[in-house]
Amino acid sequence: MRKLLQIGGLLVGCIAGLATPLLAQRTISDARITYKVELPPEQLQMEAMFAGSSMTQYIRGNQSRIDMNFNVVNYIYLINTQSETVVTLMDNHGDKYLIRTDRKGYEQDLKKYQGTQFTDQQETKEIAGYRCRRAIGKNEDGTTFDVFYTIDLLPENKFYNRRFMNLKGIPLEFEIIIKAGSKMKAIATKVDLSPVPASTFDEPKGYKEITQDELKKIRG
Repeated sequence: MRKLLQIGGLLVGCIAGLATPLLAQRTISDARITYKVELPPEQLQMEAMFAGSSMTQYIRGNQSRIDMNFNVVNYIYLINTQSETVVTLMDNHGDKYLIRTDRKGYEQDLKKYQGTQFTDQQETKEIAGYRCRRAIGKNEDGTTFDVFYTIDLLPENKFYNRRFMNLKGIPLEFEIIIKAGSKMKAIATKVDLSPVPASTFDEPKGYKEITQDELKKIRG
């Protein structure tokens, strides 16, 4: 359970063909992307607990939402790039908590990913109906991760997921660094570009509001 809580915390905040013409690129303001989540080989002992885990990315204008479903522990991140705030919702086996990140905290977190650079590779493949190219992402701390992204779709709001603000398209497969170099993988299974209801970004009821320090104690 502690591993699940730690992994969720690290995700705060969670991607084309080489000859695709520039005119084929479509700027999108609304999207709903569903991903399946795969564990790294060294974490297979937790496979039963993680079975069926998923991630969903919602985008609507200056708002975005990330749902991480780890079965017994679920996270929801509500991100507003206009007000520069984040609301984190955690459901830990029925214990529900809400944590707010103000503008100062938002800007501090944003700085972590401003220096992330992506280097394109030759490898390409099709994911969820889109041709994707591989890139290697490198964070300022030197850690690297793989990503396959489509240049056919360009987010109108590049801060919808701050990890990918410097990526030239939408990521449809990517690695998530979880601990000591271990990486889990999110792979898109469906891309829906229909309008996302505004209610998707409403704060749900029934969550107890706590501070960041209280959250750290819960995660151990």
